[in-house]
Amino acid sequence: MNEIRVLSPNGAIGYGFPESSIAEGMKREPHVIAVDAGSTDPGPHYLGTGDVALSWESQKNDLRILMQARGQTGIPLIVGSAGLSGSRTGVDKTVEIIRELAQELGQSIKIARIYSDLDKNALKLELGNGRVRDFDHPQSLTEDAIERSTNIVAQMGVEPVIEALKANADVIICGRAYDPAVFAAFPIMHGFDPALAIHAGKVLECGAYACEPSSAADAMFATIREDHFLLDPPNPDLRCTPASVAAETMYEKEDPVELHLPGGVLSLRDSVFEQVTDRAVRVSGTAFTPSKQYTVKAEGAAPVGFRSLFIAGARDPHFIDQLDHINAVSRERIHSRAGYAPDDYSLIIRVYGRDGVMGAAEPTPVIASHEIGIVGEVVAKTQDIAHTICAFVHGVMLHYDYPGRQTTAGNLAFPYSPSDFDLGAVYEFSIYHLVEVDDPCALFPIFYETVDASKERGAA
Repeated sequence: MNEIRVLSPNGAIGYGFPESSIAEGMKREPHVIAVDAGSTDPGPHYLGTGDVALSWESQKNDLRILMQARGQTGIPLIVGSAGLSGSRTGVDKTVEIIRELAQELGQSIKIARIYSDLDKNALKLELGNGRVRDFDHPQSLTEDAIERSTNIVAQMGVEPVIEALKANADVIICGRAYDPAVFAAFPIMHGFDPALAIHAGKVLECGAYACEPSSAADAMFATIREDHFLLDPPNPDLRCTPASVAAETMYEKEDPVELHLPGGVLSLRDSVFEQVTDRAVRVSGTAFTPSKQYTVKAEGAAPVGFRSLFIAGARDPHFIDQLDHINAVSRERIHSRAGYAPDDYSLIIRVYGRDGVMGAAEPTPVIASHEIGIVGEVVAKTQDIAHTICAFVHGVMLHYDYPGRQTTAGNLAFPYSPSDFDLGAVYEFSIYHLVEVDDPCALFPIFYETVDASKERGAA
């Protein structure tokens, strides 16, 4: 094979895509369809609970179209970080959907499911053996952090996916995976340069986000060759440029030159981005250096309390001018009148129109508008305590008699009734560390099953 062609339908299963883009992509005869389904971007809640951010219905709609597409030629379909967090529940639910679609579409397929969940005792053993490294968590890993975590996953590289491809799996559903891995596995298995395959995967993971105009809800197509790869979106209304592709390459990376990943480092120091047609970009020069010690990132989430919040608006200039004082009064009265100590809860007041987005990092924390939005958030050890304090705080802010007050009807405007929302358990990333492994596949067991649609349809 002198080239490998990869179709990425969108930035995440459930985002949707124009069916015309998938149809055009299939005309280019891809060797594999690959798509990312997860991330830690939405925060620790989804790992802690196993919930999904994008509905299973929307994911099934996307997967139905992709199953139809792969069924035309029998090419593999690979899904990474199933269910958003990549935990077992997400993998199993996605496999269930694939099984249903295969029967519905009359496809007899071999499904591979690759789990990425880490056993707590096994991780404690690795910690005790000194095989866990600090990475991007403010604290070194402890046994207590492991024990508190409700779900723990490891981020797989290309190796487990390649094992499933070698076993001739038609559909591969992966647990937590390094985002580019599901795109890079097929070309690497066929001997193509890992640097180019992984770099292409880094762009493909977000669908057409590397285009002008950008869209995570549209497709991207990559052609990987011996010394370069081409990016050319199937949608004729989109185009790649050197700037758009380079920007996506550096997306979410602290270092614009070196990208660390399972098993090595991708170097962009000599990468070249060239416009070759009005809509296509060629990338070359990227290098890959294998690590002396293979590591995978472990991710875990643990509960820290329960959250309640209120949303309100204000436009009285006297209230706005004295907002910090009113907030301080609210905090003081939580202790003096409600009887709760600072250790019992955490209170955050976000002021939109001043510093609600950036907080203390906001360079211009001056209210220049005629109105503001206020989000008050309380996290406490029980939901009842969180709700009680939340209601108390909004009550103080609603009725506080500040100098210049023009009305006693209330200082805040609430867009909803009830005004306070109980949001349940709150999670934090308890584990965000590196684990040394001798075998890149050891932590990621693979299970196979066959769906014989002919038997199912015959039985029906």
